[in-house]
Amino acid sequence: MEKINSLQNAHVKAWKKLQTKKGRKQQGQYLLDGWHLVNEAVKAHVAIQTLLITSKQLATEPDLTHFPAVIEISEEVAKHISATVTPQGVFAVATLPAVVEDLAQLDLTRPWLLLDNVQDPGNIGTMVRTADAAGFAGVAFGTGTVDIHQPKVERSMQGSQFHLQLISTDLTALVAQLQAQGAPVYGSELNPQAAQYLDVDAPAAFGLIMGNEGNGMSPELLAQTDQNLYIPIKGQAESLNVAVAAGILMFGLYR
Repeated sequence: MEKINSLQNAHVKAWKKLQTKKGRKQQGQYLLDGWHLVNEAVKAHVAIQTLLITSKQLATEPDLTHFPAVIEISEEVAKHISATVTPQGVFAVATLPAVVEDLAQLDLTRPWLLLDNVQDPGNIGTMVRTADAAGFAGVAFGTGTVDIHQPKVERSMQGSQFHLQLISTDLTALVAQLQAQGAPVYGSELNPQAAQYLDVDAPAAFGLIMGNEGNGMSPELLAQTDQNLYIPIKGQAESLNVAVAAGILMFGLYR
């Protein structure tokens, strides 16, 4: 088994660059950090190229035969390539999935969650996990939304990224595709024309757009929606966290 201890090693420098969107795109790879994500990826038959593992973790996992290549790394290397302060000491270098060019290939028989310029990785992870739990077909990352394979986003999704379809795309095109298939698209915006979400009888397939944490949905997408929805607030809070609101709407609409 190959062992790498130096931070100056060319492989280590390449793995470090996988923390950036540019590096991931150039190498066609991304990094999964920790046993939970690695094991979920294995179960989902993700194309893993190499397992990186420290001697401490190696001692607890003697059978690694299902990985095509295994490299032992030092604790120093593990800390260097990880986006966490205290990494577990195991990583998988995985192949970036192919970009979905033809939206007609998507499963449009169930709902889709559309993220418009959502910035917080924790919010994104919560929404992806909730979409998974609610039975949605997929989540679309629109312009301005944090990259799917950004390390904090990957960790916050906690394996749900392997249970439903995730795509990065122009949301205006996806909205048009959904509507062409007869699936209504709902916006999350409080305005005089908005409907209380519990009064909406949503079909089996629809789109739900959640906007930026501070500014909401873009005007372009608002102009495309079939209906805007609101969640009635009984207390004195001004608004709900975007991930909390998304969870209420997903389970409230898809029932």
